[in-house]
Amino acid sequence: MSTFWQPTQLPPVEELETRAVLKKLPAAHRALAELKGILGTIPDADILLNTLPLQEAKDSSAIENIITTHDELFQATVQVDGPTTQAAK
Repeated sequence: MSTFWQPTQLPPVEELETRAVLKKLPAAHRALAELKGILGTIPDADILLNTLPLQEAKDSSAIENIITTHDELFQATVQVDGPTTQAAK
């Protein structure tokens, strides 16, 4: 008999606004503000941001032994009817 993972109930019962978390908020706020400022200097920031889901998909596929390159993935997104590898699909 195998045991299946059961998610915990949401919202969590333990306190999330702990002293340790609250102490890290100013640094996180500064880092996000800096990122927002840098993104404003990029002519087309969507190009950079849209690559993040592709990179995550590539890494997830690698876990399943489906290996592809970033180049193949980017080409597959631009070439709608063009030839792509099976892994890039």
